[in-house]
Amino acid sequence: MASELELEPASPEIKRYQRQKIAVALTGTILGLLVLAIMGFIAGSALGRLFTEWFGANEWLRLLASAIALGLVMEAISLPLSFYSGYVLEHRYHLSNQTLTGWLWKRLKGYAIGGVLGLSLLYGLYGVLWLTGPWWWLWATAGWLVVTIVLGRLLPVVILPIFYKVTRLEDVSLLDRLQKLTHGTSLTIEGVYELHLSEETKKANAALAGLGNTRRVLLGDTLLQQFTPEEIEVVFAHEVGHHVYRHLPKSIAMGAILSLFGFAMVDLIVNAFARQLSYAGITDPAALPLFLFVLSMFGLIWVPLTNA
Repeated sequence: MASELELEPASPEIKRYQRQKIAVALTGTILGLLVLAIMGFIAGSALGRLFTEWFGANEWLRLLASAIALGLVMEAISLPLSFYSGYVLEHRYHLSNQTLTGWLWKRLKGYAIGGVLGLSLLYGLYGVLWLTGPWWWLWATAGWLVVTIVLGRLLPVVILPIFYKVTRLEDVSLLDRLQKLTHGTSLTIEGVYELHLSEETKKANAALAGLGNTRRVLLGDTLLQQFTPEEIEVVFAHEVGHHVYRHLPKSIAMGAILSLFGFAMVDLIVNAFARQLSYAGITDPAALPLFLFVLSMFGLIWVPLTNA
């Protein structure tokens, strides 16, 4: 009779750490939705009138002003929570090697990359809204699909190296063991790379990242230092399993479907309430918080499905 594998139960300290991380994440989600609701249903129209006084009929500048105002308020709420979750808790439970300067520097890089990328996507979305009329949500879904594929290709070769040092795996014997696991799976990877996480964390991690000729397996240096070759093989096999079970194309397809329904719901709901809230319509830049609130609520409702 085959013996059963018994897993060691999580320690009280691990459970406490997970509860605190989840509590912070939930608090951030609730506060973020509250800010969007207040700005969308109460303050948005007043800010819209103010921005119209400043910038007149220039929709692009009014959109920029709305985005900056919303971004500053959201960041004022999220920054203390991010610091507590990503720095204080990680050090409290001895899981972090990151200095305060390192945390701040990474945050600043996140602002730079996220700001440029986020503003570009926002302008693209509203460009679609202004140019394609009532069927904007179909075009926006197509745009979402293109952006997802492009970012999927760029993530491991352009974006990730900005935040972490990435080098090719130099352990020839380990590399040979890992490559054997891909035989018969049709998985073609550009290479196996070492992701240098130890300057920041003690946690072990791995990932299958990229699309097409940028697809690669990333193994954290913390994983390589703390685990045996056999254990690393198991982790690598998990990443290979994402390919075998086609998790990436399935998640992209699911995302496209949810984006289609999400944008359609935003079109329906925002247009229904815009006039009552003193907005010109869904194309009004001042209605950005309302737009994002409806989209966020739709996404939150569908979280159980996407998790399943």
